[in-house]
Amino acid sequence: MSNRITLKGKPKRLAVLDYGLFEVHAGPRTIGICGFVIETDADEIVLIDTGFPQKYATDAEAATAEDDLGSFGRVLSVSPENMPGPQLAKLGLAKSDITLMIQSHTHIDHVGHMADFAHAPILMSADERALPRPLYWSGKQMMEWPEADYHLIASDIVLGEGFKVLHCPGHAPGQLAFLIDLPQTGWVMLTSDAISRAAEIDEKFAGSWNVDQAIFHGDRLMGLAAEREAFVIYGHSPEQWPNLKKAPHWFA
Repeated sequence: MSNRITLKGKPKRLAVLDYGLFEVHAGPRTIGICGFVIETDADEIVLIDTGFPQKYATDAEAATAEDDLGSFGRVLSVSPENMPGPQLAKLGLAKSDITLMIQSHTHIDHVGHMADFAHAPILMSADERALPRPLYWSGKQMMEWPEADYHLIASDIVLGEGFKVLHCPGHAPGQLAFLIDLPQTGWVMLTSDAISRAAEIDEKFAGSWNVDQAIFHGDRLMGLAAEREAFVIYGHSPEQWPNLKKAPHWFA
């Protein structure tokens, strides 16, 4: 394991991957499951998160029962097209094109295909990698850590020019968020589940792994976004997701 990795290039464009739809019982609310691809001007391809495990595209009902996910919500649409391979193909990319994988945290809807990209270095929080297994869901921790070249962080880092990785424990012990500077769009804040939706700020991040830390980092992220007049993409926003530009389209 290493604790330092850097990109050679600057972010050139960003794509949002559509990993499916899920209904959370609370509300209820319908949320999109997202991943991201960042391409640099040095032809590096960074993948952030990989969605639900393959079994949810095969038989969502059986997978939900196996994982006891029904206590939280239900899958509305997770098809083979919502798996990482087909999503990358929309961008003209293959799994082998990924030069760096980033794990924002290891809940079930973010970590499902982590092992598929072990050919690339994996960047994630040291706190979460120190767990016996990925968080997965409801204490089940059904996945093993894949063999990979892990690069672990315990604080904010500058991954490369115009690409900041922000260490934001709260929603999860090793939650990460991202601040990216694009040539035309300008700064983009990818909150991931550090702020799943704007309303979570007023709700004081109820139900988080650590509420106090979630509140602190939620305020910090929104402050950073305001300073840079960044476009904010939330982790699971019911209001934002339906109209958010997704692969095969890019933010440049």
